Amino acid sequence: MKQIRLNLFSAFFVITLMMFFSCNETTKVDLPTSAVIHYSVVDKQVAFTALTHNADSWLWDFGDGETSTEKNPVHVYADGGYYTVTLTVTGGTGTADDESKLAVALTPYVLLTGGPTAVNGKTWKLTASHTSSGDYFANADAELTAIDGVPAPLPDGVFDLLLDMGEVYQDKFTFHFDGGYSHDVMDDGAAFGGMVYQVVLNGGVDLVNTNGIDFGLCTAKYTPESGATFTFVENEDIEVSSVYSGTGVITFSNVSTLDFSGTEFVGFRDFQQKVIVQKLTDSSMKIVMFMAAGQDPSIIGFNTHALVLSFEVVS
Repeated sequence: MKQIRLNLFSAFFVITLMMFFSCNETTKVDLPTSAVIHYSVVDKQVAFTALTHNADSWLWDFGDGETSTEKNPVHVYADGGYYTVTLTVTGGTGTADDESKLAVALTPYVLLTGGPTAVNGKTWKLTASHTSSGDYFANADAELTAIDGVPAPLPDGVFDLLLDMGEVYQDKFTFHFDGGYSHDVMDDGAAFGGMVYQVVLNGGVDLVNTNGIDFGLCTAKYTPESGATFTFVENEDIEVSSVYSGTGVITFSNVSTLDFSGTEFVGFRDFQQKVIVQKLTDSSMKIVMFMAAGQDPSIIGFNTHALVLSFEVVS
């Protein structure tokens, strides 16, 4: 009887082992081929890691024309900017891919232009959200003090709602990474500018909208220049004419500036084309644009005021 029980136990053990190995063989399934990008950025150098399953080859496209077949490559970009990186892997169950958008070494110049991958440049327009932006009308003095009697900050949509000059929010200004500049005056073919400047320029024959005359503002016909360029300086001292200085000149130190070729400008056309960039982010830009509104012949061309206004990116 003892021998029979032993034989039965042995048979049961053998059958159990057979079932165990049989189940393992039938339930073994390859993990699907998958890919996830992980990266760390230091200045223009990016260390990439491919988090993959069941993969045996890797192809990276760094978005700047360069590629790699290493699993975990390190890539150094020539220029700061925005790059779309793709990883494609092949393995036991086919192919898989992943994509990441990188912001690499974003200098103010890249924030302005969109960087080398922005083939159409980066386009800006005057924002109507003046209150949250802290926009205001200033005197052209060393402190850019707010003008008495004018709300500071300005009400939202002030040029449209109070001055019936809503078209000034439509004009577009495009900055290209290679230094090219383009300007769209939209349907009315007119640009926002100073009334005195326009009268001095050609007697005011090109005036279109004079509803802002009480503030020295107008729109007038303007044909953007083909092949225009801009110059952005991140830090410099700029001399500006001013009726508030005994010498007729005020110096703003350690400021960022924008200047333009020919007759081009950004935002507001007046005697002075060069503007001060107070703030620049990925989606907003605040600029100081000077205006010479004095009508006395002795001060024509000397800045009396400044428009401290913000711009937003055109999607």
